[in-house]
Amino acid sequence: MTRPTLEESWSHPMPQTLPSSIIAALQPRKAKSKSAIIAFAALLCMSAYLLIARPSLSPSQAMLHNDTPASGQLAMALESTRNSRVSGSVRKHKKLSRIGEQLVLDGPQELAAISSFLASLPQNVIPLSVDPSVTIDPQLVLDFDTRGSRAAEEVQHMVADVWQRNPVFLYSKLYSPASREVKSMLAKMDIRPAPTIMDVDLRDDAVVLEPILRRLSSSAELPVLLIGGKYVGSVEEIRSLDKNGGLRELVLASGAVIGGSKKKKSHGH
Repeated sequence: MTRPTLEESWSHPMPQTLPSSIIAALQPRKAKSKSAIIAFAALLCMSAYLLIARPSLSPSQAMLHNDTPASGQLAMALESTRNSRVSGSVRKHKKLSRIGEQLVLDGPQELAAISSFLASLPQNVIPLSVDPSVTIDPQLVLDFDTRGSRAAEEVQHMVADVWQRNPVFLYSKLYSPASREVKSMLAKMDIRPAPTIMDVDLRDDAVVLEPILRRLSSSAELPVLLIGGKYVGSVEEIRSLDKNGGLRELVLASGAVIGGSKKKKSHGH
C-alpha cells in the first residue's frame, strides 16, 4: 500500500473526531449562559437592596428621589394634598374651639325667654318632657344660636324686646277668683298696649308651665303678674298697690300707657 504524498495530505485534511467537534460547538453557548446568569444575579441583588435598604420611604419621598420631572410633580401634588388635609383639620379644630359652651339662663332671663316664646305664637308650647324644677334648655325657647359668640348679647336684646312688647304680662287661670280680680284691676286702667293675658289652665303644657312659673316667681300659685318683667307679688300685694296708686305707677314706669291719663292729656290741648 502506498502512502499519500505531502501534497495529497494538504489537499485532503484528516477529519476531526466527533467529541472535539461537539465541544467546540458548545463553547459559545456556555459563554452566553454564564453572562445571563451573572446579569440575573445582579438584578436580584439590586432588587433585594431596594426592598431592604429603603422600605420606609413614603410614596411621595420615593418619588422625590426619582429624577424625572413627572414624578417630581406628582410627589409635590401628594405633599400638597397631605398638607391641605392637615391645615383643614387645624381650621376645623379652631372653628370648634370658637364655639362657646351652652348658654345657661339666669332666673329673669329664663322668665323672659319663656314669655317671649309663648307670646310670639299661640301654638308654641313647652315640651312635656321638660323638667320644671331645673333651668330650661335655652335652645327650646330661643331662636338663635345659644352657643355662638354673640349669645349673651342676643339674650340681653331678647329680654329688653319682650318686656317692651309686653309691658304687662299676666299668667292666670280662667276659673280662678284671684285671677278674675287681677284681670278686673287691669281692665279698669285701659292699658295700651293691652296686657298679655295667658290662661295657663287651658294650655296643653300646663303641667310643666305652672311649676316653672312658681319656681321663677316664688309664687305659691297663679296668678303671676309681671310688669316691666318684674314679678309684682301675691294677690294681696297687688290689691294693696291698686288701692294706693302703686300699681298705676308700675304700669306707667314699664312704658305702657294708661287710657285715662291719655284722655286727660288730650283734653288739655
